[in-house]
Amino acid sequence: MTPSGREFIAPGAVLGVLGGGQLGRMFAQSAQAAGYEVVVLEPQAGAPAAQLTTRHVASAYDDVDGLHQMARTARAVTIEFENVPAAALQWLERHVRLAPHAPAVAVCQDRAQEKALFEHLGVPCAPHAVVHDAASCAQAATRELFPGILKTARMGYDGKGQVTVHEASGLEAAWRALGGVACVLERRLDLDFELSVVLARGADGHMVHFEPQRNVHRDGILFSSTVAPGVIPEELAGQAVQAARGVAEGLDYVGVLCVEFFVTRDGRLVANEMAPRPHNSGHHTLDSCDASQFELQWRCLVGAPLPQPRRHSAALMLNLLGELWFDEQGAQREPDWAGVLALPGAHLHLYGKHEPRAGRKMGHLSFTAASLAEVEAAARAACARLGLPSL
Repeated sequence: MTPSGREFIAPGAVLGVLGGGQLGRMFAQSAQAAGYEVVVLEPQAGAPAAQLTTRHVASAYDDVDGLHQMARTARAVTIEFENVPAAALQWLERHVRLAPHAPAVAVCQDRAQEKALFEHLGVPCAPHAVVHDAASCAQAATRELFPGILKTARMGYDGKGQVTVHEASGLEAAWRALGGVACVLERRLDLDFELSVVLARGADGHMVHFEPQRNVHRDGILFSSTVAPGVIPEELAGQAVQAARGVAEGLDYVGVLCVEFFVTRDGRLVANEMAPRPHNSGHHTLDSCDASQFELQWRCLVGAPLPQPRRHSAALMLNLLGELWFDEQGAQREPDWAGVLALPGAHLHLYGKHEPRAGRKMGHLSFTAASLAEVEAAARAACARLGLPSL
């Protein structure tokens, strides 16, 4: 069956999501609250999203029977992570409404394509070179890209698939250590901080966005995100929003998109990468705004109106990684949730993952309040009670 335009899909219909992780779980929770049923295509039994849905297609993402079942069951399909095989997305797009569409996801799957898009659209990004063989390593070594960061063009996330290269002489060895796959070498910038913009764009081109959030990463994994007046200079925030909107337009994007930026010490805004889905840095919107990023995701998918979301509280989100479930001796224990929930403005979100591991995102903790000072005070207290590094 060929999709018939972008007519509104009313509550009661079945929506599909490729991927069963925490983003799929929070999408399902939001869509179900509005009266939609959700089917999850996910190979792993008991995955976070599959725990909450009555319909679970337990198959690989490129399994023909699984894709046919998804197309027969769902009126429209979205994704919760970008590394779904391109052929699977292309097949689905021919048979059911898909948002975001396959070509946009393909760009987001490849750092080299992302950088090319940024340059084409006039969005500043770090000086870089694509390396894919010894000859391109030698060519890149002649450029002023060192010290630099070598990143695999595909599949890297949360600090994985990247390595620092201090001098040109070490580039080829670093490339081989990453498996000799296509990579992007970026010059290391003198950074002040990082920020991200989460927006939503409908099939009619109408676009809305959340305020940019200021992000802190530790060991390549997002540690915290903060949104409140004064956290990001107003002019800089406006530049980031305009750049992100330009990227969405350039991709003819439909759905929720996150664009991450670096801010250099001299105040320049530099695009880093993007995600064709809700983003970790936007989780605070579940508690701080009148519509979350996950509500905007299903609104885009079903063709519902996109009102501009309004933030009603200052917010600070902390990621909860698997390390919290172990004491200093390595024995497994339960974190002090009672102590954390005693703090003002605390909102605990756990993802239903039963096996904690170092670096694994087990949940997040958001704090909301009337002011930045209040959310920071509560978050510092939570860090102390959980044994997290201070803000």
